[in-house]
Amino acid sequence: MAVKAFIICAFLPWLWQIGSVWISPYRLVLILAAVPCIFMWLSGRAGTIRAADISICFYCLWCFISLSVVHGVDAALQPAGTMTIETAGAYFLGRCFIRTPEQFHAMSRLLFWIIVMIFPLAIIESVSNTNISLDVFSTLFPTHVVAENIPRWGLRRVQSVFEHPILFGVTCGAILALVHLVVCERASPVQRWGATGVVLVTAALSLSSGPITALMVQILILFWDRVFKAYPKRWRVLWILLLAMYGMISLVSNQSVPEFLMTHFTFDAASANYRTLIWHFGSGSALNHPLFGVGFNRWDRPEWMPNSIDMFWLYHAVLFGIPAGLLMILAFLMMVIPVAFKRGLEPRLVQYRTAYLAVMSGYFLVGWTVHFWNATYVLFLFFLGSGSWLLDTGNQHRKTSRDGPGAIPNRRPSGRLSSRPYATESGGLL
Repeated sequence: MAVKAFIICAFLPWLWQIGSVWISPYRLVLILAAVPCIFMWLSGRAGTIRAADISICFYCLWCFISLSVVHGVDAALQPAGTMTIETAGAYFLGRCFIRTPEQFHAMSRLLFWIIVMIFPLAIIESVSNTNISLDVFSTLFPTHVVAENIPRWGLRRVQSVFEHPILFGVTCGAILALVHLVVCERASPVQRWGATGVVLVTAALSLSSGPITALMVQILILFWDRVFKAYPKRWRVLWILLLAMYGMISLVSNQSVPEFLMTHFTFDAASANYRTLIWHFGSGSALNHPLFGVGFNRWDRPEWMPNSIDMFWLYHAVLFGIPAGLLMILAFLMMVIPVAFKRGLEPRLVQYRTAYLAVMSGYFLVGWTVHFWNATYVLFLFFLGSGSWLLDTGNQHRKTSRDGPGAIPNRRPSGRLSSRPYATESGGLL
């Protein structure tokens, strides 16, 4: 119930003011779920305590320390509390309440049907230049404002219920691999590609290069898995090719690899140049204030440069110090890498793992070109935590499969058979 409420509320744009604090629906759910999550985590009901868990906790602690140093303890309490609810609250909700393949499937299915409902409204917004979603929701409660929107190719960049078209594209596109490999695991090819196409088109209506790049990453992973499924070393080969491409760019380009990607995978040259400036001046600001960052003060940049830091993986180091940036990246890697190397999974779970890692790969790449905030941020951390069950499920299956009750079934659940065979154990990304 908590997961369903959180996912639905993440797509509700309402804002309620309580005193000096603005409360959104998803924040309310995270506050209510905080105590159950803490109990489940500490009692072991959410599996073994992981390095990623500790990294998230230390990230929240360091943000409070840095804000206290920069602004004072009294001024740090409210923003640090909000940050803890959105960071640790969202992560541990996925970490504690998604513990079985069935729960992971139900989560993915709910997200898909929300995108299906958004799809026609997104098309209307794209061609009519009217945000129907916010217009409807604002009749009940206050919502965030309609973002300034410059058309591309004669179409409006769809914002829908989010603060910006980029956030719309990132959030909707994030579930593409989940829909293809989890929701439609036993669907016909027409159904599977039709459902995947709905997600693809919906996210692409953001007309933003970052989200579309994340979509392409997921499609590449799905394509590679499908074409080379019979080759057990396919993921190692893919990593070798990616590392070779990285080395080639480093050798032949006069730009760093991040700068090369930012300038060559964008629709707008001005936007690409701005992101390069963010990388240059933002990393410089982080080095100038390495321990505690600048907090909510002005970060080091030219007077003419806007305040936004459109780079998620850099943002934390600039505002809260390099330790905060490293802890966020460490939390990501300490969840994703163990899942990628997990052995002993049954074929169905290997397919689920591939979907999870494809989603995380898209998030990782797009995080170098855009920033995640509000609902997009909490959904990212929720997704990150939602894959932790894979680290326990294989061992649990081997332990209980001989005991009957409590074991994860080794047969396919009832329903329409998939038109493609399940993946083999080597179906992870490493």
